[in-house]
Amino acid sequence: MSAASHPAAEPAPAAPFTVAALYQFRAVPDPAALRARLLTVGREAGLCGTLIVAGEGLNGTVAGTRAGIDVLRGALLAEGFDRLEYKESAAASPPFRRFKVRLKREIVTMGVPVEPTSRVGQYVAPEDWNALISAPDVVVIDTRNRYEVKAGTFRGAVDPGIESFREFPAWLDAHEAELRGRRVAMFCTGGIRCEKSTSLLRERGFEDVFHLRGGILQYLEDVPQERSEWDGECFVFDGRVTVGHGLREGAAVMCHSCGWPLGASERQHPLFEEGVSCEHCHARTTPEQKAAFRERQRHYDQQL
Repeated sequence: MSAASHPAAEPAPAAPFTVAALYQFRAVPDPAALRARLLTVGREAGLCGTLIVAGEGLNGTVAGTRAGIDVLRGALLAEGFDRLEYKESAAASPPFRRFKVRLKREIVTMGVPVEPTSRVGQYVAPEDWNALISAPDVVVIDTRNRYEVKAGTFRGAVDPGIESFREFPAWLDAHEAELRGRRVAMFCTGGIRCEKSTSLLRERGFEDVFHLRGGILQYLEDVPQERSEWDGECFVFDGRVTVGHGLREGAAVMCHSCGWPLGASERQHPLFEEGVSCEHCHARTTPEQKAAFRERQRHYDQQL
């Protein structure tokens, strides 16, 4: 990566589980061999969560004891991942069920080749973000998926309304002319999607392109709530569902049918049935699917 890495992360708040979100773009000559080594390390360290390995680098969110996370960090350093973008938070209970290392073509899938190791937007520290996004010539773009934006976003940000990051290049095709001549500021959960989205804009000739260093998670940790331009909570891809300022666990729960983060009022909706459906997906599943979801939920409840 072109920018210097963060200093070593401060220890997470005292809690049974430390959650580490991390990524680094760097050439991996033999991704399959790296996958095998990391799978062994993670299992022996008692971790849960997922790491994604590809020829372009490493990405993932994992959780474990303080000692287990430290073992993984040491192993990654030994593998040459010495410029990790790294963020820790805490969870009161296991946020994942098991540990997986997946081999993929991209560590974050956009589907369009870019060069995030050599051409990306300008990094903006969380403490400088408010000033940037309040400037009248700046357009602020949320690069996350629609259900993530629903949980919370920055005030005034553009929501592309995408279902997956693969749709972002097509959205840019349709709106590129509107962005010309303006400064563009982008953000995502931890920063990795913006490595690629800003690289894509740079490939297309945009010069004044910025992105939030460390993503929303770093902002919520560093910027006091009374000075925050963030509304709502931040969706995270683990059992906590959302986090708020200070990276405290949020109030949302996930619909296990469609993945939407649901607030208290949505859980009171007549179409909400735990583990089966919510108002966002009730019409999209068949009676047979709902019956299968009810059976799945029944088995889950019996294990509690």
